[in-house]
Amino acid sequence: MRVNFIGWHWWILLSSIQQMLFVSVSGTEGNTIRYQTNEEDGPGTVIGNLAKDMSLSLSHASRTNFRMMKQFNDSHIRVRESDGELTVGERVDRERTCRHSPVCLIEFDVVNFSKERYKLIHVQVEVKDINDNSPEFPYKESVVEISESAAVGSRVPLDPAMDADVGSNYIQSYQVSVNSHFSIDVQQRADGVKYAELVLMKELDREVQSSYVVELVATDGGNPSRTGSTKITVKVTDFNDNSPVFDQNSFSVSLPEDSPVGTVILDLNAVDADEGSNGEVVYGFGKQVPFEIRELFKVDDRSGRLTLQRPVDFEEKATYEVDVQASDLGANPTPSVCRIIIRVKDVNDNAPEISITPMTSTSTGVAFISEAAERDSLVALISTLDRDSGVNGQVHCTLYGHDHFKLKQAHEDSYMIVTAAALDRERIGEYNLTVMAEDFGSPALRRILQYTIRLTDENDNAPHFSKPVYEVSVLENNAPGAFITTVEARDADLGNNGKITYRLLDGVLMGSPVNTFVSLNSVTGSIYALRSFNYEVMKVFEIRVQASDGGLPQLQTRALIRLRVLDQNDNLPTIVQPVLYKGSAEVFLPRDAAAGYGVTQVKAVDADEGANAQLSYRIAEGGHLGFSINRATGRLHASRQLAYDLADVARVTVAVSDGGAPALTATATLLLSFVEGPVPSAAGGGPPGPAGGAEASLEWDTSVAIIVVLAGSCSLLLLAILLITTSCSRRRRKEKGGRGAGRREDEGEGDGEEDEEEGGAEGEGDAAGAAEKAGVRAEPGLAKHKGGKAFEALPYAEPPPMAGGHALEDAGEEEGPAAGVFDPSGRGGMEGKLKGYSTLPGYGKETLRPITIWKGNSFTTISARDPQISGKDSGKGDSDFNDSDSDISGDVHKKDSLPPHSESTLTSYCECGPVFVL
Repeated sequence: MRVNFIGWHWWILLSSIQQMLFVSVSGTEGNTIRYQTNEEDGPGTVIGNLAKDMSLSLSHASRTNFRMMKQFNDSHIRVRESDGELTVGERVDRERTCRHSPVCLIEFDVVNFSKERYKLIHVQVEVKDINDNSPEFPYKESVVEISESAAVGSRVPLDPAMDADVGSNYIQSYQVSVNSHFSIDVQQRADGVKYAELVLMKELDREVQSSYVVELVATDGGNPSRTGSTKITVKVTDFNDNSPVFDQNSFSVSLPEDSPVGTVILDLNAVDADEGSNGEVVYGFGKQVPFEIRELFKVDDRSGRLTLQRPVDFEEKATYEVDVQASDLGANPTPSVCRIIIRVKDVNDNAPEISITPMTSTSTGVAFISEAAERDSLVALISTLDRDSGVNGQVHCTLYGHDHFKLKQAHEDSYMIVTAAALDRERIGEYNLTVMAEDFGSPALRRILQYTIRLTDENDNAPHFSKPVYEVSVLENNAPGAFITTVEARDADLGNNGKITYRLLDGVLMGSPVNTFVSLNSVTGSIYALRSFNYEVMKVFEIRVQASDGGLPQLQTRALIRLRVLDQNDNLPTIVQPVLYKGSAEVFLPRDAAAGYGVTQVKAVDADEGANAQLSYRIAEGGHLGFSINRATGRLHASRQLAYDLADVARVTVAVSDGGAPALTATATLLLSFVEGPVPSAAGGGPPGPAGGAEASLEWDTSVAIIVVLAGSCSLLLLAILLITTSCSRRRRKEKGGRGAGRREDEGEGDGEEDEEEGGAEGEGDAAGAAEKAGVRAEPGLAKHKGGKAFEALPYAEPPPMAGGHALEDAGEEEGPAAGVFDPSGRGGMEGKLKGYSTLPGYGKETLRPITIWKGNSFTTISARDPQISGKDSGKGDSDFNDSDSDISGDVHKKDSLPPHSESTLTSYCECGPVFVL
């Protein structure tokens, strides 16, 4: 029916509207609410309020709680977004909108959202008819004919009046003006149209009255009612014996809507009993048949065949009522009428229609949704329409393209495209989907529509540096403003969300802000030096850079730049050994040193590192004088047997070069002075042997050595005082005790020994004085046993021998000067060679006075013959305290960390016991 078509048409037109937001589906997919309004209500007329009528909670923080979704004619109904109030947008003419449909509905969908909740409301607004149209006949005047021979009760159909209103406002009755022969009877056609038939109530006589004029009035049921009238002239025709007679007075036929033009609907047949022209029958539509039917159907005037002249459409109108009359060709014919009801049969000839209304769109055929949309967020609303009826009009909708989206049915013929998974624009920015709507007819018809969904960007990606840590190198001594490196971060977002700016994070380097060392270009990420770097001061430092995007909220990420300062060969080697004065140093060595004799150790340092600090030594000048140097260690030694005079001075220039490019060189001039015999260790030189053989000897720091010597000296002084005090106390106790004669004898012997020791000490002093007068330097502590009671000082010959010289013959066998002997092992090379040990006080006696000494870390009382005490002299004038075989000297050296060449001398005994003197 046309009424059904119009209803569906408005469902399509008013079912959706573009909306600029997306929301998540709540537990309720949708509800239907129905309102009523009268046609012709003025704009602004309130229809209803969705929030109140459905008890919906509103978000006061948002101005938008409702959105109306529709495509066309959005001016009929308006929705206030704050509370969902429905008002009339413009006057609605029900007759134009829904024509003769019994119910006129305007349907659309409204989205209600609050925070993350979503509700789809299906709104139906019924437009109520008002009696604003009066009945109207096709013609103001019409003529009908009736034979004078017509029997009482004969009926003549009259043209129906038309009324655009429906329901009670439609035509309810017909009345005819008062007359003596006619009345009316109201009938209703198959399509619902009411019409009147003129009924003959009294026989006619043409000779008495040949025509009658009556007024037909149609009245509707409105309040107040409206009427329409027409003037009908009834002509009485002359008597005609017979009228054509149809086989049936009425027929009902079915016509498929897809029947082609020319299809025979019905073959009518009417018979007239008269002969000649009075019996010849012709067919035609009655005068009351409307123009619409005359366009669609055709009746052959001779054969009475009813055919289809134009295609019919079930969706426009499903039923037609056609009156075909048959009349003869005689004078004053009386037509006969056959009523034919044509029912159009629906076939599946209409494919479903698809209408997609996106929630957010700026172009046709494209929906937009944020990539941050949650699961089940509404993207678009799909409305389907199939103008067929029954199963032919039932539609099923399917979505193809990607499993990130799915369909949910909202109402009978509407679906929602919602998200089925989390979205990420950086991975997939656009989806091309296919929507297919298919009916259940046979064969099924389908409609396919391509649809695009694009994701809008959200600031969900922080900037990402190409690497979290940048290892950067820069040469020292760079110029301020020199370019160092460029850091680069990328952001997968778009627009301001992907616009990156760089910032140097605050920090402190060597007590100064980091921004005083480097600067950072906030746009390009380029880093520049603000000062010249010095490798020797700062080898590596770290700075932190932050990259921020322009989104809201702003996202940041950080990277570490580890900047290594590369060494340049900008430091000369510095010679630290031997100590130079104005670039030179004096070194002593024996004038007849053998080949390989270690003259001195040249040592240099370089503040640079790596190859720039790899030092090599060479003799720049004086290499022909019989000296060579180890290129790696800097050990200077004699390259041949030397034979120099004491007055000679050899000048050797040593050059120290680093491994840089270009290499830097420092030089030192060694003034080599020659002495007779060995050279004391303090004067430099060393024993013969392989070059660099003395490198294994322990080297002491000067300051440490001084501290150790002072500490040891103080300890020894304290020890001597304690020993003297202890011995004297014990002696007094023994004398007071008056013990046995044997003990007194021992004490007497001890006194004799002490006297001898005192005499020896005096002799020693006299010898030393004599040596000084003779111009010979006497080495303290080196003495020869004289007369068995004392030690005599033995002076050294000038110049004194150097440490590490050749061992000489024992000086204890004869009087006179003798060179000292140095034993690197510290055990006394002269052991067993010096004589006179039997003349030590008390030596060889069975009973000896006990002696208290400091041994290691405690006091120990031993006899004079205890093997731990040696009476041998080292030949260097030292006392037993530093003798080579003295355990005391060894312990002191180990425990008190005395320098290798420190000397202590036991010089005399007091009457109370031995006295150690530094």
